[in-house]
Amino acid sequence: MPSNEQHLLATEIVDRGIESSGPNAGSPTFSVRVRRRLPDFVQSVNLKYVKLGYHYLINHGVYLATIPVLVLVLGAEVGSLSREELWRKLWEDARDDLATVLSFFGVFVFTLSVYFMSRPRSIYLVDFACYKPHDDLKVTKAQLIDHAIRSKKFDESTIEFQRRILHASGIGDDTYVPKPLLAGENCATMKEGRAEASAVMFGALDELFEKTRVRPKDVGVLVVNCSIFNPTPSLSAMIINHYKMRGNILSYNLGGMGCSAGIIAVDLARDMLQANPNNYAVIVSTEMVGYNWYQGKERSMILPNCFFRMGCSAVLLSNRFRDFPRAKYRLEHVVRTHKGADDRSFRCIYQEEDEQRFKGLRVSKDLMEIGGEALKTNITTLGPLVLPFSEQLLFFATLVRRHLFGDGSQPHPKKPYIPDYKLAFEHFCVHAASKTVLDELQRNLELSDRNMEASRMTLHRFGNTSSSSIWYELAYLEAKERVRSGDRVWQIAFGSGFKCNSLVWKSMRRVRKPNKSPWLDCIDRYPVAL
Repeated sequence: MPSNEQHLLATEIVDRGIESSGPNAGSPTFSVRVRRRLPDFVQSVNLKYVKLGYHYLINHGVYLATIPVLVLVLGAEVGSLSREELWRKLWEDARDDLATVLSFFGVFVFTLSVYFMSRPRSIYLVDFACYKPHDDLKVTKAQLIDHAIRSKKFDESTIEFQRRILHASGIGDDTYVPKPLLAGENCATMKEGRAEASAVMFGALDELFEKTRVRPKDVGVLVVNCSIFNPTPSLSAMIINHYKMRGNILSYNLGGMGCSAGIIAVDLARDMLQANPNNYAVIVSTEMVGYNWYQGKERSMILPNCFFRMGCSAVLLSNRFRDFPRAKYRLEHVVRTHKGADDRSFRCIYQEEDEQRFKGLRVSKDLMEIGGEALKTNITTLGPLVLPFSEQLLFFATLVRRHLFGDGSQPHPKKPYIPDYKLAFEHFCVHAASKTVLDELQRNLELSDRNMEASRMTLHRFGNTSSSSIWYELAYLEAKERVRSGDRVWQIAFGSGFKCNSLVWKSMRRVRKPNKSPWLDCIDRYPVAL
C-alpha cells in the first residue's frame, strides 16, 4: 500500500466472544479490524471552496453593504441642518422644481417596488411528520440473523459477517422492516413495493395534514424523493390520486439520488416557492426497504440489509407571510456538493446485479474516504455563510498563509485553524448512516456527545431510514424540548453520486413537545449508552 494512504487506515481490537468449537473451544477470541476512516479535514482544505462560500455571501450581502453607506451619506447631509432649515429647504425645492421632486419620488417608489419584488421570499417550515410503523413490524438483530439462517442462502462465514456488522452498527432492537420480508416472501415485486410505499407515505402525510390543518387541495408544490423504488405512475402521482389534489399542482419525483435526496427536494421546493407566491409545498422523503432487499452472498452488497430500515418524513413549507406566526423554522441556507465527475465517487454506491443475478447496492470500501472528501468540500463552502466573523478571520488567515508561503517541506507542518462549527449552530442533525460514520465525523469536526446525540439515538431507535433520517433527528430534539427561539439547526446528509448536502434552519420560536411524534412512547428512556 502506498505510504501516503496509511494515515487513512484505522485499527481496532474486536472481542468476538467465546470460541464455541475447535481446538480453542471455551477460550475468549479477539480479532484486529483494519478499516478506512474519514480523511483528516485539518490536513487539506481547498481554497476554491472557501472562495465559493464567500461568493455566495457577497451575492446575497450586497444590500447589507450598500444600504449603510446610503444611510450614512444621507444622515451626514441632513445632520448639518436644523429642523426648520430642513423643512424650509424641502418646501422651497418642491415649490421651485415640482417636476424634479415628482421624478425623484417616482424613481424612489419604483426602486423600492423592484427591491421588494426581486428579493428572495422567506421560506418557512410550518411543521413536519415522521412515520412510525406498527409494532408488529419491529425486528431485533437476533431475528434478522435467524431470518438469514432460515433462508438457507448464506454459509456460516457470511452469517457470522452479518452478525458482526449488526453488533457494531449502533442499531437497536426496535427498528422496522416490512412484514413479508421476515415471512420469507419475495419483497422485490411491484406489488409489495407499492404496498410499502402506500403505508409509509400516507401514514406520514395523514399526520402532517392533521397537525397543520392544511387541506391537500391547498398544496401547490409536491416533491417526492425515493432512490430505489420508482414505479409508473410515479410515487408523487400515487399521492395526488390518494388525496385528490388539485389539477394544476407542480409535482416532481426524484429517483436514484441516495440518502441526501431529502435536502435536494427541499432545495427544489424552495425554488418552486420563489417562483410561485402565496403557496404551500409538501416534501416526502422515503426509501423502500423490502424492494431493495439483497438476497445474494456478496458481502459488499449485504451491508445495506444490515443498516436500512422503514421510515418516511413529510414536510410542509410555505412562502405565505400569514404563516409566519405559526411556523417553526425559517430556511436560511442550502449548500449542495456533487462529486459525480470523479469515477471512484460515482461508483462508490452502485446498484447492480451480482454473479448470481441478484440485484442490490454495492458499497465500496472507499466509502469513508470519498464521503470525507465530499463532506470537507461541503462544510468549507458552508463556513463563510454561517460562522462568526472571528472564526472566519482566523480560518481564512491560516489558510491564505499556508497557500502563499507553504509548509509542506517542514517535517511537521502546522495544521490550519479549523473553525468551531459549534459556534455557528446550536443543534446538529447528521444523517444516521452508521455508527462508524458518526464516530469519524464527530472526531473530525470535534463535536460533543450531546451534539451527536440526536443522530446516534435515531440510528439506535429507527436504523438508517435513508433521506428521512435527518427529520427523525429533528423530531428527537423537539421531543426533548431543546429547540428554542433563534436556535440554528444544521441538517447534513450524504449519499450516492457521491453527494453531500446541507440545510440550515433558524427556529422562529421555542418548540414545545409535540402531541404527535415517533418518539413519544420512548423519549424518556433516551439517550441510551451505545
